[in-house]
Amino acid sequence: MGESENIEGAVEEKKSGFFSRLKSGLAKTRNSLASGIDNVVHGQAKVEPEHLDELEEALILADVGISTANFILEALKTEVAEGRIRNKDDVLENLKQLMVNILNENQGNAQRSAEKPHIVLVIGVNGSGKTTTIGKLAQKWKNEGKNVLLGAGDTFRAAAIEQMLIWAERVGVPCIHQKSGADPSAVAFDAVQAAIAREMDVALIDTAGRLQTNTNLMEELKKIKRVIGKVLPGAPHETLLVLDATIGQNSVSQAKLFHEAIEIDGLIMTKLDGTSKGGVLLNITRELNLPVRYIGIGEKADDLQEFDPKAFVDALFAS
Repeated sequence: MGESENIEGAVEEKKSGFFSRLKSGLAKTRNSLASGIDNVVHGQAKVEPEHLDELEEALILADVGISTANFILEALKTEVAEGRIRNKDDVLENLKQLMVNILNENQGNAQRSAEKPHIVLVIGVNGSGKTTTIGKLAQKWKNEGKNVLLGAGDTFRAAAIEQMLIWAERVGVPCIHQKSGADPSAVAFDAVQAAIAREMDVALIDTAGRLQTNTNLMEELKKIKRVIGKVLPGAPHETLLVLDATIGQNSVSQAKLFHEAIEIDGLIMTKLDGTSKGGVLLNITRELNLPVRYIGIGEKADDLQEFDPKAFVDALFAS
């Protein structure tokens, strides 16, 4: 066996391992969906439009959201009425395809720029897993051979700075930081300057995460973006919002407020393994027209992976 075949085999094995963990992580969401799908036909040989009403409750329980659930149901009912869906298997296949289409709609916007250093501003409320996600992204990109630098921009919490320093040491990357209470924009300024001077490939900058309704926080984030842009025109190249899947539809309102304030480029959904509300991904991408960049399904560094809509939906319906 040649070297390229060995590499391909290792990649496939890694993908297979992540799919197994994804399947396991989505078990709670899958169970809430499965019960509704099992009841769709009520034991009848042929599916009629009214039989699909059972599915609405299952979609809402999985936190797909009322508007997105209605969109899916209307599309399925049209297919049934026109004779393209006849049985439960047809319902399932069409439901899966609709979900993939919804999730895929904005993924074309998820292309990373080729700018070096590539500046990534990471935002989100406290408790969403933001700082840990930055550490996992640093590990991922370091493993891919990239030179990564961290900026400990959440200066309002001493614990956040300590956590960033621990991740930096663990991954083996530099971390630009100041003492607790320092100006977050000053940390961002220093981090971008250091990334340029040291010819880094990527700089990940953490930010404070007080309540998203706090006007001061939004103004602070706007200021950080302006400062970064002054140091390096065009930066930050990505502003990624980290969301906690366990809060379900509340994450939609969080994302709307952040997006309105500072324009998000993509989403990272964490803690999908701890909730039955994984369907919120469908609603949030459809409502905000934003791509999901990464999903997290566990504590390990490799439990954060690039989002693949088809793999997500396959895992959601895997037996």
